[in-house]
Amino acid sequence: MTVHFIGAGPGAADLITLRGARTLAACQVCLYAGSLVPDELLAECPPGARLVDTARLDLDEITAELVRAHEAGHDVARLHSGDPAVFSAVAEQMRRLDAAGVPYEVVPGVPAFAAAAAALKRELTVPTVGQTVVLTRVARQATPMPEGEDLATLGRSGALLVLHLAVRYADEVVAELLPHYGADCPAAVVAFASRPDEVVLRGTLGEMAALVRDAGISRTAVILVGRALGAEQFGDSHLYSPERDRGSCRSARDS
Repeated sequence: MTVHFIGAGPGAADLITLRGARTLAACQVCLYAGSLVPDELLAECPPGARLVDTARLDLDEITAELVRAHEAGHDVARLHSGDPAVFSAVAEQMRRLDAAGVPYEVVPGVPAFAAAAAALKRELTVPTVGQTVVLTRVARQATPMPEGEDLATLGRSGALLVLHLAVRYADEVVAELLPHYGADCPAAVVAFASRPDEVVLRGTLGEMAALVRDAGISRTAVILVGRALGAEQFGDSHLYSPERDRGSCRSARDS
């Protein structure tokens, strides 16, 4: 049978993809992160499904559950918050499943940074202002960052930064980015994106640490820093320009 790594989305139960929901409804076993996956989503599991909260399990224990379910002839839903492609720790699970000869597939999900952008009502890539988004984190009490991926280095690009797992270190983040972005650079923090208790903080980089402290936010949040967050005067995209040659852009239904 197959292990399905499913992106559960950023928090709201209805932001899972149709494929993710259909796959979840067909799996007899579901492993999920209890603090991040909403109960409403677990209701999509079939009656009698085995539900395993992985919050207190280590990697070997999680792998053992996946292998055990496979050997019992069960399809397994491995629910990860957001999208499995980013900060999900699926790579080490896949490596162990490869070694055990257990097949798996990946079902993408809505990532946290996309839900944050939606909450802010902002496009993160604004024409003539910024066309690059860097997804990163800090390494205070986690796996060390590779050489050259520290905030000081990434900040030199001036690209819009989205920082995961960093909100409790907001003071340090601000201190490292100020020399590159300036105190007046637009910044935001979105906590619990898409959930009923969503919190959105808007301000400048210089204000952000104080805003986070005052709001008491310490987890399940992303920090965004970049000029695109406050862009008002910018050139229109070439995508819809009347000067663009659309002769080669006919849709499939027109051919």
